[in-house]
Amino acid sequence: MTEVRVFDLDGLDAVIRVLRERGFDVVGPTLRDEAVTYGPIASIADLPAGRGDVQTPAHYGTHARADDALFGYAAPVQSARQVFFPADELLWSSRTDTDEDGSATPAIRRAEHAGRPIAYVGLRSCDLAAIQQHDRILSGRAYVDVAYGQRRRDAFLVAVTCSNPAATCFCASLGTGPSPGEGADIALTEVLDGVHRFVATPGTDRGSELLDAVGATPASPDDIAAAHRVERRAVTRMGRELRTDDLLGILYSSVESPHWDAVAERCLACSNCTLVCPTCFCTTITDTADLTGSNAERRRVWASCFTKDYSYIHGGSVRTSTQARYRQWLTHKLATWQVQFGTVGCVGCGRCITWCPAGIDLTAEIATLRAGDLALKTTRAAARPAPRED
Repeated sequence: MTEVRVFDLDGLDAVIRVLRERGFDVVGPTLRDEAVTYGPIASIADLPAGRGDVQTPAHYGTHARADDALFGYAAPVQSARQVFFPADELLWSSRTDTDEDGSATPAIRRAEHAGRPIAYVGLRSCDLAAIQQHDRILSGRAYVDVAYGQRRRDAFLVAVTCSNPAATCFCASLGTGPSPGEGADIALTEVLDGVHRFVATPGTDRGSELLDAVGATPASPDDIAAAHRVERRAVTRMGRELRTDDLLGILYSSVESPHWDAVAERCLACSNCTLVCPTCFCTTITDTADLTGSNAERRRVWASCFTKDYSYIHGGSVRTSTQARYRQWLTHKLATWQVQFGTVGCVGCGRCITWCPAGIDLTAEIATLRAGDLALKTTRAAARPAPRED
């Protein structure tokens, strides 16, 4: 049985220090421009102590808490995707040199991630679940994303239970939170009852060794009970719910639903939802060259299925309307993703709701489609002729 440990604020500071000493670039939640977002950290002084947040459809804000919680907010603005799967990255560059005989010799150089391994401290459970999805999709199949694999290699993940989910959060519906699942080297729960401390469960041998290195002590039954209370309270504070039963059937049978037109009247097709989503991985390629034609680069940049050009093939775009693009996004995220990858492509972080300028709520849209599907089935059942009595 895994031994649950406990340490105080100095212990968390030691975790960050030891990871840095071992050659990791440490990333964690920081407060920047009055928003909590992941960024480089060197100590607990860089964490957003005493800051909470308010997230509702189309609204985000932070505020001072009445305590010194280091992780007293919901989902940060961006997820871990921006580090492991950057928005803009070089794939290869080429340079053409002229030899003494006047001939041109092109040289292509593949870009490699030569940086230090990455350690996340304070990773949200929803973002941990998204990393697990990307690991399966980008590194666990026949064709591996080399750049992603290089960044994920040797990464160290310290995830933390979410104690204060926002009004837009629904991770409990999807089993991706509020406490971290599999995949973390260490799972933390911040406890503020009495002494400010962290209850830590190692998920790997590396995690156990690090807890030994920082002097974490065995957790008492009271410590463990306090951590469980934090999780249970968070579940009751969840702001949204998404029923997952028969999502694939509902979305497949709703292809021609008039509700897509109602959503399209509000949707700006701005792509905000896909840019903040921790599981989206659509990209496009840009090629550039200098004026001499001797130097060129190929870069991969994030793309979105909400743009008209994204579905462009020979002859034009397949999805020319906002209605078609929203339907494609929601159907893929919650239905066909299951066919491709064996799970829904949503982790319940709620960012798409918070950062949608129109406040479109996918949980509400699914509820409407579900109700419409049920009404249609009821109408069809009523229209069937009664069985004959012979």
